[in-house]
Amino acid sequence: MNNIKSEFTIKDLENFSGIKAHTIRIWEKRYNLLQPNRTDSNIRYYNIDNLLKLLNVSLLNNNGLKISKIAQLDEQEIAIKVREQAYNKGNENQALNSFKLSMLNFDEGLFNQTYNKLLVQSSFRDIFKNIFIPFLEQIGVLWQVNSITPAHEHFITNLIKHKMHVNIERLQNITNLNHDKVFVLYLPSNEIHELGLLYLHFELLLHGYKSIFLGQSVPLENLNDLQGVYKNITFIVYLTVEPSKESVLEYLDRIERNVLNGTIDSLWAIGAKIRNLDTDKIKYKNISAFKSIDELLKVL
Repeated sequence: MNNIKSEFTIKDLENFSGIKAHTIRIWEKRYNLLQPNRTDSNIRYYNIDNLLKLLNVSLLNNNGLKISKIAQLDEQEIAIKVREQAYNKGNENQALNSFKLSMLNFDEGLFNQTYNKLLVQSSFRDIFKNIFIPFLEQIGVLWQVNSITPAHEHFITNLIKHKMHVNIERLQNITNLNHDKVFVLYLPSNEIHELGLLYLHFELLLHGYKSIFLGQSVPLENLNDLQGVYKNITFIVYLTVEPSKESVLEYLDRIERNVLNGTIDSLWAIGAKIRNLDTDKIKYKNISAFKSIDELLKVL
């Protein structure tokens, strides 16, 4: 239990729930909604039960129940109301809250339980787009403001990655329908953030394409090995952290000179580095830039 984060500041509660600290304080005073503890130096802090209650209160409030009514409910009644909301099709807040708690407590069982409930009414594709992508964006914010540690981030992203691999393996057992081109997916040297690229791999397989996933930190010269085996390759590179902002265009130039030149192959570039790039500066017809996964999927 020592590895479980058990004390939270009011700013942590704001970051997790989306409810402003000022509002939390008002709810405390007016409705006695939470019972914070205090350190020897009189600094208030909250335990995991406070956080869980606030997440549940946030869920009910966002679904139209007035805070004055919620405050009249006991813990069991709140839990019943939350379960009722969990069965409402399209309600994603409960799943997000459960995933947050599973991350905080390193609770793989809660993660799997929540995921399996979602699978009853949604496809993996819908779960990833509607739940996991917003969740991962929230994780990024929580990490930046020190509400979670890298251990929390690694734990939860690896669980999501595992679900991704399971669904990819299922698709790989299905015969490819589109044989006219081959997609080769990779991350540049020193880049390790592969969840977005893995999801693209899943989508390409779902569309029936031949998709080869090379993964993390692939040296540029290694791409030539694929060209000795396949023709008409579309390389897809996902640029999240690497290369540096100043070096993105230079990196694309190197790909054109050393990989694409003299072939019918092409490159699709995507990721945070591309979103922040003036794509009009890309001068090669065989290199395309995409600001989002949805934008890329539209051209398949």
